[in-house]
Order: sequence, then structure tokens, then C-alpha cells
Amino acid sequence: MSRRTFLKQAVAGSTGIALLGCKSDGISPTPASGGAFPRIISTWQHGLAANDAAWKTLQSGGSGLDAVEAGVRVPEADPEVRSVGYGGYPDREGIVTLDACIMDAQSRCGSVAFLRDIKHPISVARLVMEKTPHIMLCGDGALEFALEQGFERENLLTEASRLDWEKWKETSEYRPVINIENHDTISMLLIDGQQNLYAACTTSGAAWKMHGRIGDSPIIGAGLFLDNEVGAAAATGLGEAVIRTAGSAMIVEAMRHGMSPDEACRMVVERISNLHKNDPDWENLQVGFIALNKRGVYGSYSLRPGFDFAVTDKTTPSKMVKAPYALG
Repeated sequence: MSRRTFLKQAVAGSTGIALLGCKSDGISPTPASGGAFPRIISTWQHGLAANDAAWKTLQSGGSGLDAVEAGVRVPEADPEVRSVGYGGYPDREGIVTLDACIMDAQSRCGSVAFLRDIKHPISVARLVMEKTPHIMLCGDGALEFALEQGFERENLLTEASRLDWEKWKETSEYRPVINIENHDTISMLLIDGQQNLYAACTTSGAAWKMHGRIGDSPIIGAGLFLDNEVGAAAATGLGEAVIRTAGSAMIVEAMRHGMSPDEACRMVVERISNLHKNDPDWENLQVGFIALNKRGVYGSYSLRPGFDFAVTDKTTPSKMVKAPYALG
């Protein structure tokens, strides 16, 4: 049996098991999107403003890479978005640290992790991709590189986030809390008019995390992945759970072997569910994925309700779509 045949049979078999075990009575799948390009999808309500900026960049002649960077810079700079960039919740030491990555149609990618004092980590990640022989820089090295490239240091801890941190410390016993409310991101997937794919992801990570913690968002293959021959996928939710399954890469591989974006997202969410169902903090676990294939068809799936994402294309105005989910 060839390796390709083996992989196809393995994916098909795991799909059947996953779909049989899904607890989603009464939950409709993501509305059929139909193929469209250009098309942009991005996670959560703040994806609407991000999509608008990305779409304007495309319409003004910018590249797909320019567009995803411009799009996610919007929530990075918005202090009201408490899980991304400026104004994001700090770690348990009261320090805002940021993770981001970006990827283009040639499978070039750049990433920064545990970056402090820089408002736009996505732009630093792009320069890592374009100006260094590396893919990821982290911590002091990422900061030094950003400063060398002309970025300015800024205090990212807003007064609102500082007050929330002070309140958390009163009852936290100084333990990080990873729960369903505090680990959102902005992940964006884009297919342009020539059917080329681009993607970006940026976050301030889990609120009150241990100092030095890095989630899935800057990890190519976990928080984000694309193959321009197949499609792209991105994650939101508990990063540790996504990393354990190389979630976004697995979704792209499932689409390579014939799954729809919905089916591929569903398979990986259910794999995560099976791995974590006996964990003591199971009730607080949330993960979700978005996917976009080479034909411009999108899909999504999450473990629990509440995950939604923004869709923008030339056929309809920007809209929010609720992801189907496994557990009510």
C-alpha cells in the first residue's frame, strides 16, 4: 500500500468514527458558503472590523499578505479587544506578552512569541519572514529585532486591564486560570482573486497565564497553517489543546484527502474532545477552528457553543456566522 493510499484510508476511517461520536443533536452545520474568491474569514466579533480593513487593502491593490496584516492590526491596536495586543489581559505578573504568526501562498511564514512592549506583533512576524533566515523569534530576541526594524516600545497594559488584574489577584491564589472566557484571538484566512491563500494570527494569550507561557497562536501548524494547493485553517481557544493535536495542520491535511472544511474542523475538535474529556478542568475547555479551501468554501466547528466568525466576500456584506458545536 502506498503512503498516499494509507493516509487517505486513515483519514476516512477517523472521519467515520468522529462523526458517529458527535453529540450535536439539533445543531445545524455551518450554512453552505459556496465557493467565492476573494473571500476573508476571521474569528470572533472583532473579525468584522479586521475583515473590513483587509478588504479595503485588497480593493486598493494590496496583496493578500498586505491585507491579512492590515486586517489583524485593527484589533491589535484596539484597547477594547481584551484578548489581542494593546489592552490585552496580562500574565499573572501583570505583563502583557504577545504572540503572532503570518503565512503566505508560497508557504513562507514568520512568527514572534513572548514579545513585550510592541503594539503590532503581526508586523514584526512578517519582517521575521521577509528579513531573516528564521521562522520564529521570541522574548528578548524578538523585541531586539523589532527595535532594530524601527518599532517603538509602548506600554501595552491599559488602566482597565491593570484594574482587572488587580481584582484577579485578590482571589486567584496566584494561579493561572485557563477558561472558556479568556483565551480568544484574531485569526484571519484570505483567498484572493487568483485563488491564492494567506493567513495571520495574533493574540495576547490566556489571561493571567504563567510568565513565559506561549500558546498555539505563533506555532505554524498548530494555531495556523496553509497549503496553497489545498486550503488554510486557524484555531481559537485553549492553545495547549490545539498544540497537542497540531490542529490546523491536521485540518488542512484532512481537506487534502477530500474532507470539506466543516468536516475537517469537526474531526479535529472531536479528537481534542476525546483527548481531554477526563481532564479535571474539562468543563472550561473550549476550542474552535475555521477553515477555507482552495475553492473559497469555508467551514468551522467548536467544542462548545459561543464561537462565531466574520465572513466578507464580493457577493454579500460582511456577516457573522455561528459555528456548529459538539457539546450543548
